[in-house]
Amino acid sequence: MSESALVIGGGFGGIAAALRLCAKGYAVELIERLPALGGRAQVYMREGFTHDAGPTVITAPFLFEELFSLFGKKMEDYVELKPIDPWYRFVFADGRTFDYGGTIEQTLAEVARFNPADQDGYLKLLAASREIFLVGFEKMADQPFHLWSSMFKCIPHLIRLKSYRSVWSLVCKYIKDPYLRKAFSIQPLLVGGNPFSTTCIYNLIHFLERRWGISFPIGGTGAMVAALTRLLQEEGVKIRLNATVEKIIVDQKKVQGIELNDGSRIISQLIVSNADPAYCYSHLISTEHQKYTTRIKGRMAKFSMGLFVLYFGTTRTYPDVAHHTIWLGSQYQSLLTDIFDKKILSQDFSMYVHRPTATDASFAPMGCDSFYVLVPVPNLQGDVDWSIEAKLLQNKIVAALSRTLLPDLDKHMVADFYKTPEDFKKDYLSMHGAGFSIAPLFRQSAWFRYHNRGEGIAGLYHVGAGTHPGAGLPGVITSAKVVDSMIKSAAAYAEVGLFV
Repeated sequence: MSESALVIGGGFGGIAAALRLCAKGYAVELIERLPALGGRAQVYMREGFTHDAGPTVITAPFLFEELFSLFGKKMEDYVELKPIDPWYRFVFADGRTFDYGGTIEQTLAEVARFNPADQDGYLKLLAASREIFLVGFEKMADQPFHLWSSMFKCIPHLIRLKSYRSVWSLVCKYIKDPYLRKAFSIQPLLVGGNPFSTTCIYNLIHFLERRWGISFPIGGTGAMVAALTRLLQEEGVKIRLNATVEKIIVDQKKVQGIELNDGSRIISQLIVSNADPAYCYSHLISTEHQKYTTRIKGRMAKFSMGLFVLYFGTTRTYPDVAHHTIWLGSQYQSLLTDIFDKKILSQDFSMYVHRPTATDASFAPMGCDSFYVLVPVPNLQGDVDWSIEAKLLQNKIVAALSRTLLPDLDKHMVADFYKTPEDFKKDYLSMHGAGFSIAPLFRQSAWFRYHNRGEGIAGLYHVGAGTHPGAGLPGVITSAKVVDSMIKSAAAYAEVGLFV
């Protein structure tokens, strides 16, 4: 037996897993199908403009710091994080704005502009979020849930917190103003969930943001990927790019290695997959090696929404636009129903507008701005012809922004391009082009989610958005901690065997 380990996929979960395996003494090889590590956090360069392709915020920096400290190093020697204020600016359909972030006093002052009575409600919501955080994040997030007994131990906590309620239901218990209800319930969309059906466990995001704030790496999320790539290289992790895994080789219920798209094979009896687990079980592992329950889980899974992302530069600056803006259309619940349940492209839409040049001018030439606009849309389980609808949706977005947030955008936009759910399927092998793998429903959380330990296959582990604890940078990096807790050190592996 060799003390080698393979990691499939170089997203943040895969990178974190590779570093943790390396720290345990394994000879690690990381396989990535794209030209660079980062998974959805690729970097696009167009005509002097830089764009982070995916994640744009850091909300739990200690999780990144841990990866450097595994090797006695400091993150600040590799990348600089800068706090963002406000965290988000909400722009409502009638033009009203709400700045969220900063101190509690600043947030309460903003709340008072809409409904002074909701100040007390916000404090109660934050207290409820803290209680959920202490259980959902501190007690459950980094614990393995491949055994039913693990879930059983948590049931009293989940019942006490009424985790079967939705985020929307919890917010409405404390907040009465209709504008503020939207602002404080939007967080599940950041991890692929519908606020009206996502378990209120995800309300812990409120306290998580309050505890560590929101930061942006100078140079963008791509700079964080570059820092971690440098760390991988310094510690001797072998990185293989532009290589797609076609098959995980299994024999007698144990992994034996992988087969690549060029027909070559790499042998290892320890594999951590950062691929979408739904894709992994349906495309990389023969059904004869899968448990029946695993196949059923894949067929019954409910997936997150898709994403339409428009990238562009502008030949002028928009200094009054915040780093992060959530632009809400006139519809809310009905729009989300169209996206998640009916899976149709609504005439209405909402947008997340990222202006990194508000913090880091290097993202654009002098006198210009860099933008990306993310719009939640149905995943590919819906019947949307993106070869037709993509350009139409871009035109609607540009027209709406020209009327509101970015005056005369149509006259100043340059170097534009977009990504649709079809691109997520093609580039990231995401099932149904979903932006965040399976949705964060109660029935798809903890034990009910794809397990971090391979289901019925020894030596296989999973990290990333589709497995426990879920999507978002804190979730995918924590998933590597879960796997770390289940794997012996290389020395122990060599002495007594991996599966003892």
